Amino acid sequence: MITAGAMILLAGCSGNDDPRASTDAGTTAAEVPAAEVSLALADGSVDVSPVVPLEISVPEGELDEVTLTDAAGTALAGAVQQEEGAPTAVWAPEAPLAYGTQYTLTATAVNEDDEEATATSTFTTVAPATVSTPGVGPLDGQTVGVGMPIRVYFDDPVADKAAVESHLLVTSTPATDGVWNWFSDTEVHFRPSAYWPANTEVRLDANLYGVDFGGGIWGEKNRTVSFSVGAKHVSIADASTFQMQVYDGDQLVQTFPISAGSPDNPSYNGAHVVTEMNRDRVMDSSTYGVPVDSPEGYRTPVEYAVRISDSGEFVHAAPWSVGQQGNSNVSHGCINMSTENARWFFDFAQPGDVVEIRGSSAGTLRSDIYDWTIPWEEWQAGSALK
Repeated sequence: MITAGAMILLAGCSGNDDPRASTDAGTTAAEVPAAEVSLALADGSVDVSPVVPLEISVPEGELDEVTLTDAAGTALAGAVQQEEGAPTAVWAPEAPLAYGTQYTLTATAVNEDDEEATATSTFTTVAPATVSTPGVGPLDGQTVGVGMPIRVYFDDPVADKAAVESHLLVTSTPATDGVWNWFSDTEVHFRPSAYWPANTEVRLDANLYGVDFGGGIWGEKNRTVSFSVGAKHVSIADASTFQMQVYDGDQLVQTFPISAGSPDNPSYNGAHVVTEMNRDRVMDSSTYGVPVDSPEGYRTPVEYAVRISDSGEFVHAAPWSVGQQGNSNVSHGCINMSTENARWFFDFAQPGDVVEIRGSSAGTLRSDIYDWTIPWEEWQAGSALK
């Protein structure tokens, strides 16, 4: 009997101590939250930029699968990207989406019980009235002087300058404080506060595909241009002393007698930038509005012509004015030199070099490149992102 009683007591103790037993019939295991997923791009969206971020939010659960298909149901290659700590993920296609095309984005999330939630958005990208690719200078791979700005030209007026400018990204080694300045609705330039440092490497990423320029115009494609800034060549042409000092870096390497623009045709003051070099050239007054057959007209062949503006100003050989070089100004606005001196300068110069003209009775230069005559504060004010 003792043995039997002990066995009954043991069984009772064993049953009461079982941790798996419920002591409250109303208690149940904690419920797993349902998975949740949502898309930033609303279903049925139209006129969508083909580069809009395809953002996905998963408040509950984990993102499981994302697909993007075209109107034919063909899946596009791509991958989910998410920065650490970011509240949303982005599905990035391997190739940019096309204009005027329908796509369907589908995202699935799962919770701990492998229960799924799905969100779908069908959208159509914008079909632009016009697409535009701007011209860029300097050219890719070119080496230029320290005065050459980056110039971007558009075929059509840009209505949303801020949108466009925000996608014109300039990087350089060494870094500079450069800023964009809009010269017009179709032209924008970039330069630092002072001339580029010698031996600078510069890259422009014009990421304009999918950017709305305004007025029905959208960016046609992206462009990248990389160029080098070479040696620092800055020359000082003083019309009041009839001398031009040529510097290589900070070293004065030549001083030439010159004849600048006459009192009737004075050279413009200010920093000019070399844009073109011709071993032989015919100077034609009609190119800046003076007929050849007029009293002030001319058509004269010259050698070693280095263009420094689009106002007809060159540094060039002028053997007919050697007697005036160093003592008076008799040209039509150009910087006249002897043939020997002009040959030396022609061989020394490169596009982007600077010729600063001083001491003239004319006003300040206004030309295709007069960037360096604009005070830095005024230049900065010309940015659409100021």
